[in-house]
Amino acid sequence: MSLITRHRPRLVPALGLGLAVTLLAACGQGDAGTAAPSAAPEESTAPAATEVATAKPRLAVTYDGGIQVLDASTLEVLTDIPLEGFNRLNGAGDNRHIMVSTTGGFQVLDAGTWTEPHGDHTHAYTSDPVLTDVLWSAEKPGHVVPHEGRTALFADGTGAVTVVDSDELADPDADAREYTTPSAHHGVAVELSDGTLVVSEGTEDARTGIRVLDADDTEIAASDECPGVHGEAVAADEAVVIGCEDGAVVYSGGTITKVAAPDAYGRIGNQAGTEVSPIVLGDYKSDPDAELERPTRVSLIDTRDGSLQLVDLPSSYTFRSLARGDDGEALVLGTDGSLHVIDPETGTLVRSIPVIDAWEEPTEWQEPRPAVTVLDGSAYVTDPATNSVHAVDIVSGEVWLSGDLEVTPNEIAGASGAVSEHAHEDEHDDHAHEDEHAHEDEDAHADEETAPAEG
Repeated sequence: MSLITRHRPRLVPALGLGLAVTLLAACGQGDAGTAAPSAAPEESTAPAATEVATAKPRLAVTYDGGIQVLDASTLEVLTDIPLEGFNRLNGAGDNRHIMVSTTGGFQVLDAGTWTEPHGDHTHAYTSDPVLTDVLWSAEKPGHVVPHEGRTALFADGTGAVTVVDSDELADPDADAREYTTPSAHHGVAVELSDGTLVVSEGTEDARTGIRVLDADDTEIAASDECPGVHGEAVAADEAVVIGCEDGAVVYSGGTITKVAAPDAYGRIGNQAGTEVSPIVLGDYKSDPDAELERPTRVSLIDTRDGSLQLVDLPSSYTFRSLARGDDGEALVLGTDGSLHVIDPETGTLVRSIPVIDAWEEPTEWQEPRPAVTVLDGSAYVTDPATNSVHAVDIVSGEVWLSGDLEVTPNEIAGASGAVSEHAHEDEHDDHAHEDEHAHEDEDAHADEETAPAEG
């Protein structure tokens, strides 16, 4: 039988407690339902909700000492949450919450923006952002991977994998699938729509490959041809790419395919994928002896045929430089200060958009460096040198908004506030079963109120 169990996350004593975390290595990044206006984690107080005309995207930015939440449309700081230590951010997969990797596990940040489906239209809401008291316990919390309405949390300290419905992560009583790898390691897991679990394999000393389990946790495929496993991305048709020190491996359609790098050492450790493209963008390092390699090539992994293409860039970049546009564009934030846009099908550098001044990668990976995230057609770029954030229209290349911060930004993540394809109207909408005739006036304006689903 499937290991679907009741897993109750720990409720921390209060909101915004000072917490600290130290992680083993730079991790990769990481779309589902929404909660009703009155919904809040058990034993928490729900912020007051305000209905708005359309979804209001928001950004979360970490700094040394806390997290700030910004209005993505204005870059106004909406709230400042004190939180000591080096904290990390990942989208929860529900377009509303953000997972904060911190001391003791993954704590749920409510960005305070969401949209509820209601028949043939939607209702959008905002509230004050708040760091909830829901903490999914994990020793050395690592990768967070949302996919198809399910979010996988990986604990590096124990090898424990916890998979929860994305729209229930803020519910301390949510059901969870739990699995523990044979040995603890800095790993990653992703659950596919049929319950298949792709999970890394390794120990504290060496990461060697991946295992694929069915919904009952029975192994259906495995590979030990992935030394130095790190990072993941999901492409079109649920093809999963896992990075290796000699290329990558792809799991698709029940088969694991090795993608060999053109160099004996060709490390792909961070990837960016999108469900609208079969091609995954990855970094690429080829000097095994470098103390700090500053790569100037990126990799494009085609999950259809297992091929790999390298693309030369005008500058170097770092692990926080990779992103994907809404139409699948491959985006790389270079140390020349430009956002480089690549056509993933051809490997052609389409344009380079100047955004910030040239910068140099710091020696320690935890130190602030420019980062990029994509939200509603715009790439948001942080600049620690000037304590600022910039919004770039990916299609036009226009830097359409810039905002100053009173803190030095480090990591960034977004919450679109849009209703997702995995939202469950009758679970969350208090009006779901009311007489539809009561909403004739709303239906007349449904086109104005409906926010597009995030892909």
